[in-house]
Amino acid sequence: MTDDRNRYQITRIDAKNCFVESLSDTFSYGKAHLTFCTYDKSRPEGQRMTANIQIYIDIADWLELCRMLDSGELRATVAAQNRSGSRDPIKEWLGGTSAKKLAKLGKPREDGKSLSRTAQLYAARNAGSVLFAASSGPGEENATGLIVPKFGKNPEQHVAVSMTLDNLSKLLLLTRIHYTAWLTAAYMRQDSSSREQAAPSASAYSRAERIPQQASRQIQPRTLQTQSKPTFQSSVAMF
Repeated sequence: MTDDRNRYQITRIDAKNCFVESLSDTFSYGKAHLTFCTYDKSRPEGQRMTANIQIYIDIADWLELCRMLDSGELRATVAAQNRSGSRDPIKEWLGGTSAKKLAKLGKPREDGKSLSRTAQLYAARNAGSVLFAASSGPGEENATGLIVPKFGKNPEQHVAVSMTLDNLSKLLLLTRIHYTAWLTAAYMRQDSSSREQAAPSASAYSRAERIPQQASRQIQPRTLQTQSKPTFQSSVAMF
């Protein structure tokens, strides 16, 4: 992992030979960024990574998941699926990179297809636990631009991180806190920039407003002196 990625890391949840980490580097695009990785410690250092999947989730979807956590709905859903043995995902996200964009980036697939990346959140078999999984492989872009997976049950890469609900809470809430902080800072920068742009205009207006006033004060006495004429009164008029 590079120092740059460490700089953006919010938190990391580890499981056996795998982990998922949350990064803050795509907030400006309205996305939460998750990296799912597996590794093999028996391999030489620098070659231990066996899978690496980048998942990008809309902030609105992330905040909805946080709402489910805050309200207790998420815990109730996990408990219900634990009891029923359901294997349906609680949440699922589809994404990826189109074949056109891969070609533009100079990273086309050998099969010419798009790259599909999916993520699912499941209730785990152990009570009070969840499975956060990610997969990647060939996909196709549909009419709306969505990358539809075409790898069935055989993805090229697959990472499944088991975690307790407490650890899922850390992942969700810490990411939300960092996004809120980033958004607040973004608004402050925007407000500061607006004030700086408005300041020169206001100063120019003030100067323009002052000039006529100053001019009128200078011109007015001369005008009065020009128009006024001395008057003389005779002694007859006085009596």
